[in-house]
Amino acid sequence: MITAEQVKQLRERTGAGMMDCKKVLTETNGDEEKAIELLRERGIAKAAKKSDRIAAEGLVTTYVTEDHKIGAVVEVNAETDFVAKNEEFKNFVADVAKQVAEKNPATVEELLAQTSITETDKTVQDVLTNKIATIGENMSIRRFERFETTNGFVESYIHGDGKIAVLVEMEGGDNTLAKDICMQIAAARPEYLDRESVPQERVNHEMEILKAQAVNEGKPEAVAEKIVQGRIGKFYGEICLVEQDFVKDPDQKVGKLVESKGAKIVRFARFEKGEGLQKRKENFAEEVAKQVNG
Repeated sequence: MITAEQVKQLRERTGAGMMDCKKVLTETNGDEEKAIELLRERGIAKAAKKSDRIAAEGLVTTYVTEDHKIGAVVEVNAETDFVAKNEEFKNFVADVAKQVAEKNPATVEELLAQTSITETDKTVQDVLTNKIATIGENMSIRRFERFETTNGFVESYIHGDGKIAVLVEMEGGDNTLAKDICMQIAAARPEYLDRESVPQERVNHEMEILKAQAVNEGKPEAVAEKIVQGRIGKFYGEICLVEQDFVKDPDQKVGKLVESKGAKIVRFARFEKGEGLQKRKENFAEEVAKQVNG
C-alpha cells in the first residue's frame, strides 16, 4: 500500500506529478530510489541530489591555520535547530574543527579518544558528554576532513550561519580566487573535481539511464548510443567542479578560469548540515508536555 506521505516525498525530490509518483512507487513496491530511476528513464524527473535529503540539525564549520597550510571542516549534529544557535554549542563545534587541524586524527573514534586542546584533563569524548549534559540534547561529531599542504594553500568558506562549509586546497592563484572557488562549490554542489575523479560505475549507471531515456523517446538503438555520448557531457558539467559554469560568469568554465590565473585546484570538501540524515519528526506540543511531565 503506497501512502500519501511516500508520494509527497517523491514529488518533493523529483518535481514529478502526483500520479506519476504514485505509479512508479507502485511498480517498485515503494522503493524510492528505484522509483526515481524509473522517473528519470521516462524523462519525468531529474537526478535527485543528495542535498535533497537534508533533514538534520547541527552545524558545519571550518578552521584554517594563520599560514593557510592546514585546514579542517567538521559537522556536529544536534537534535534541534534551537541548540545549533546556542553559543556554547557553536564554541564546541569551533573547538572540534581546531582540534582536527592541530591533532590530525584519522577517524571520528580517534578524535573522540584524543586529549582535548581546550580542557587538557579530558578527552574530546568527555567534553562532548559534558556538553550533552549541560545543553540537554544529544549531540554527535559526525564527520570531518583535514587538508595539509606544503606547495599550496588552504582556503575556506561558511554559508548560511553554519549550513554549508567548504574547504579548498589550491596551488597558485590568490585568496580572492580561492574564495570565489569556495563560493562556487557552495552554490553549485559539485561532487567531484574532474572527469577522472568520477567512478566508472557511476558513469556507466548514468549512461544506462540516458540510453533508456533516448529509447523511451522513440530513438533507434544506434541513434540512442550517439545521443548518450552527447548528453553525458552535460552530466559531467553538473557534477565536476572544473567543468561547471562559473557562477559569477556563466560563459566561462571554472577550470578555464583557474588555468587563466596560473592556478590549480588540488581538492575540495563540501559539507552541508544534515546531508543524508533523516530528521526526527516530533510534535512540539507533545515535546513540551514530555518535559513538563518529566
